[in-house]
Amino acid sequence: MPPARKRTRKYDPAKTRAAVLAQFGHAREAVLTLTPGQLALPTRLGEWTVRELAAHITMALRSVIRGVAAPEPASRDLELLDWPLATRKYAGDVDHDTREIAEAAAEDLPALAALYEETGRELAAALESASDDRLITTRFGGVRLGDFLVTRTVELIVHTDDLHHATGLTVPYDRQALAACTRLLADALAVKAPGGSVEVRVPPYAVVQCVEGPRHTRGTPPNVVETDPLTWIRLATGRTSWQDALATAAVSAGGERADLSSLLPVLG
Repeated sequence: MPPARKRTRKYDPAKTRAAVLAQFGHAREAVLTLTPGQLALPTRLGEWTVRELAAHITMALRSVIRGVAAPEPASRDLELLDWPLATRKYAGDVDHDTREIAEAAAEDLPALAALYEETGRELAAALESASDDRLITTRFGGVRLGDFLVTRTVELIVHTDDLHHATGLTVPYDRQALAACTRLLADALAVKAPGGSVEVRVPPYAVVQCVEGPRHTRGTPPNVVETDPLTWIRLATGRTSWQDALATAAVSAGGERADLSSLLPVLG
């Protein structure tokens, strides 16, 4: 008999909406301080420069705006826990769309500022007019708005970290956005590798059990992985390798089944 599907975690809708708006605000403030030289810097995202990265952050939220503005789709095609693994299929489309937006903004800082201002204004208006249970059309098909907003916390936190890595800017991480991002990526690991032989701890936000094998029920689990939220997010998205995280003591892993290297990344 196949393992039971993991139950989807509940997220507070009001907190998720506030987190998305807050983290976008943090990213906007940082982006608007960038110089032309900083916009031309390379990133850890292949051929993208900081300019493409900045453009992509707006694109991740404009998908919400477009989805709310469009007619409601007839069916729900994607569940929240399916999203992390589904992103890989659309990586090429995301890259193409991002480059188009970046080229439109070019190196014109006022144009980039206007894009961020417009995105923030239209996002706030869209969220005022739509319920979390409304289905919206996305590149993944019909998705519940409340679920899609949880995925936006991942986009925002991950790319805020990319922005920091590329430029050295200190950009705040909204606590609720960081929590939602951490939890969704931890749950995605449990979906990818169902089981109960390994306990993955990302304090203070998430604990999940995963990997086939003997299920732990009492006392200290025999296989434990523990790390901090940002290290977990970097592991789950391929920004950091398992070997590097172990070598720098950013992650601790104990037990014969605690090697997660073959299961990472879980996003894209």
